Amino acid sequence: QLQASGGGLVQAGGSLRLSCAASGRIFSNYFVAWFRQAPGKEREFVASIMWSGTRTDYADSVKGRFTISKDNAVNTVYLQMDGLQPEDTAVYYCAADSTTWARARSSRRYTNWGQGTQVTVSS
Repeated sequence: QLQASGGGLVQAGGSLRLSCAASGRIFSNYFVAWFRQAPGKEREFVASIMWSGTRTDYADSVKGRFTISKDNAVNTVYLQMDGLQPEDTAVYYCAADSTTWARARSSRRYTNWGQGTQVTVSS
C-alpha cells in the first residue's frame, strides 16, 4: 500500500517535496514512479526510480527542476519539486510495480497506486 503526501499551494518559483511511503515490502525489481493528472487531461509520467540502484528517469517537462530519490530504510520515495510553475498544477500520484525501463513511463504498467496529493501553483 502506498501513501502519498506533501502536496499544497505554492507560488510560482517555489518548492515542494512529495513523499510516497510504502507499507510492506518493496521488491528489488520494482519501479516507483510519480505521475500527475491535471483537470481535463490524461495522467502523465513525471519521474521514476528503481527500488534497487540509483538510476532515474524524468519527463522532459520536469527535467532539471524535479528530483526523485528514495530512502530504502524507511520504504519511502520522494519527489523534490523546485522551480514550480502553474503548469505543474495537478494531482500527483505515486505508483509501484515490477516493470522495465522501457515501460516504466506507462501508467498501465502499475497496479499499486497511492491516493494522490494535490499540488497547486499560483502565478
